[in-house]
Amino acid sequence: MDMTTVAVVIFIAAYALIISEKVHRTIVGIFGAMLMILAGIISQETAIHHIDFNTLGLLMGMMIIVNITSETGLFNFLAIWSAKKVKAHPAKLLIALSLLTAVCSAFLDNVTTVLLTVPITFNIANQLKVDVKPYLMAQIISSNIGGTATLVGDPPNIMIGSSVGLNFMDFIFNLSLPAIIIFIVTVAIMLVLYKSKLHTQVELQDKVMRLDEKSQITDALLLKKCLFVLAVTMSLFVLHGALHLETATAALTGAGLLLLITYSHNEVMIAKILSKIEWLAIFFFAGLFVLVGALVETGVIKALAAEAIEITHGSVEATAMIILWMSALASAFIDNIPFVATMIPLIKDMGAMGLTNLEPMWWSLALGACLGGNGTLIGASANVVVASMAAQRGKPISFISFMKTAFPLMILSMIISTAYVWIRYL
Repeated sequence: MDMTTVAVVIFIAAYALIISEKVHRTIVGIFGAMLMILAGIISQETAIHHIDFNTLGLLMGMMIIVNITSETGLFNFLAIWSAKKVKAHPAKLLIALSLLTAVCSAFLDNVTTVLLTVPITFNIANQLKVDVKPYLMAQIISSNIGGTATLVGDPPNIMIGSSVGLNFMDFIFNLSLPAIIIFIVTVAIMLVLYKSKLHTQVELQDKVMRLDEKSQITDALLLKKCLFVLAVTMSLFVLHGALHLETATAALTGAGLLLLITYSHNEVMIAKILSKIEWLAIFFFAGLFVLVGALVETGVIKALAAEAIEITHGSVEATAMIILWMSALASAFIDNIPFVATMIPLIKDMGAMGLTNLEPMWWSLALGACLGGNGTLIGASANVVVASMAAQRGKPISFISFMKTAFPLMILSMIISTAYVWIRYL
């Protein structure tokens, strides 16, 4: 077998194991990556080059900030406050948490958002004694929908914007409307799907309504430090383009600053905070980046993309539709970052070859890559992080159970996106 065939076989075997859940996905990611190197498909140096340390640094930085902030009681405060705002009604709570997640994901990155909101969700579900899984499902899907709407919401948008010269308002103007429509339709369907699980006892609702959210704050001084550092970190996120900083630099700067002003001499607390980083998710991502990087190096992804574009014979309409659907289906199963990195130069080449109207291609790529992440549990960073957090709290989300609900919703979102792209651009 040639190297390309070996790479494809290892990749398919790895994904089959992940889907079967016979072996933990973190082990599959690490061992699959090592097989790619041992087989000579990709060198160690090239493998390291394909690991997106910006993504990993962003994850670790925000996990440290969130872990320290959780020591203040802030998440318990937010849990009770948000539950009281909707009278502790489980169905209304699903809408409220989904909306909160979508809005935050539009202006923060998806992973940061779920790191902040998932602890709140667990606290509320425990208080009301309701199944937490419908809320986690809604938050995962909402984070990817919300992230679609802006330049900074999802890594593919950042890549497309910086490569093509599209600014923050271009993304708001072109992608916020379909994101809002898809969000409303998706949450409405999820309310119907989980109707039987969104019930609690009146006594528990009354009990929640009587709780004093302010009493949950256990360390007011630490909270002030955390909120200050969060404000600094969010400011760096907003300004990272102007300051020529990567998002990981912003997150790790905040993490380092917060550790410095809180536990500068407390080795026990430093060890505790660092041990609570979701290391299973971190190592899974590292392995996944190498697995996909091997496909990039052997030309598999580029060949698939080029073949799909070849089929369209230069038709703007057909090309836009193929990019939209291919991006969505590919992003459901492989990381959308290397896929988008491969598609950007291909679309630019099409422009050089005489395809005059490239605008529909860029928005189709953004919609497909961002929304396609909802298709499976490994389709987007936020999905993996939430699944890891849920498993650590004894509420694992299986690959198949997630896909049964999420994949049809992803297909529906792509049908809505198809109508939007066709009506607006074609």
